[in-house]
Amino acid sequence: MQPGRHLAEAGRPMLNLAQPIWLVLSLPLLVLAVLRWRRERVSQEPASVALIHPQLELLARSQVAQPGGRFVRWLDLLAQLCLVLALAQPQWIGAWLPETPQGREIVLLVDTSRTMSITDFELDGQPVERLAVLKDIVTRFVAGRRGDRFGLIAFGSVAGTLVPPTFDRDLVSAMLARLRVGIAGDDTAIGDAIGLALKQLQAQPRLRPALILFTDGDSTAGDITPGEAVALARHMGVPIYTVQIGGDLFAAGRPKAPAKTVSEPGLAQIAAATGGRYYQAGDRGALQSVIHDIGQREKTVVRPATRRVVQEWYLLPLLLAVGLLSLARLSAIRRVTA
Repeated sequence: MQPGRHLAEAGRPMLNLAQPIWLVLSLPLLVLAVLRWRRERVSQEPASVALIHPQLELLARSQVAQPGGRFVRWLDLLAQLCLVLALAQPQWIGAWLPETPQGREIVLLVDTSRTMSITDFELDGQPVERLAVLKDIVTRFVAGRRGDRFGLIAFGSVAGTLVPPTFDRDLVSAMLARLRVGIAGDDTAIGDAIGLALKQLQAQPRLRPALILFTDGDSTAGDITPGEAVALARHMGVPIYTVQIGGDLFAAGRPKAPAKTVSEPGLAQIAAATGGRYYQAGDRGALQSVIHDIGQREKTVVRPATRRVVQEWYLLPLLLAVGLLSLARLSAIRRVTA
């Protein structure tokens, strides 16, 4: 563990030394300074033996010129201590840095069949088509999910991948804005859309992925039946949240699904079989509540913060040492030239 690490884990801002072992160098510097100071005191004590010399007066004058030398030595000592402090790397440990949430892979399956143009939703008191309201609310959902990888599939008579799972939420939002009714045909190939979405998922995701299916009715087309797609989703352990947009399954002349010898699962059965949930959204408020509930059920994992803001302060004692050494050298030069 790095020295001082346990102090930084306390959570509050503090001053820390990253390499305090370098402070050991200050001990011999202080010892040398004390020995030099004691030696100077001994040399300044009056001698017990009188010295008679014809040039004794000149010798006394030369000793008077020495007081500045002690000042230079103290400056050198302080500069050396500042260099030791710089080697210890003083740091200011600040606030915790939030970690990026560990998100999920979420593939959005959006029905663009003909009936998604029905204007049974309202916005600001004006009738709005189903797809327009859906795009607005889903865009807000995508923007609020940091750390998730979103994919986008549009389906009608056929299914097509508009955006494979990506962290680029702006790209997903831009492609959502470009969706138009009828771009994939007038029918509803739910089985093809689910099968294509399952192919987009990673083989070993960090967290369980999920599919969110937005449609206004049951499957009426496609090469893969909803039953086959649900069996594959169950095998992969992928829940499917199904959201029925609007209330009238066969509004605006939408043809009913042809009778089949083997009944295919509806939206409620698809959700129940895969561990998801079935929703009905008859208006804008209900659709907002549905999106919020799905977001609560498929939460991102917020990892605990492990890093903090660190400001290196070693430059301050380093600059101070340079200043003290410069001042000491200037003082020494003045003594020599005086």
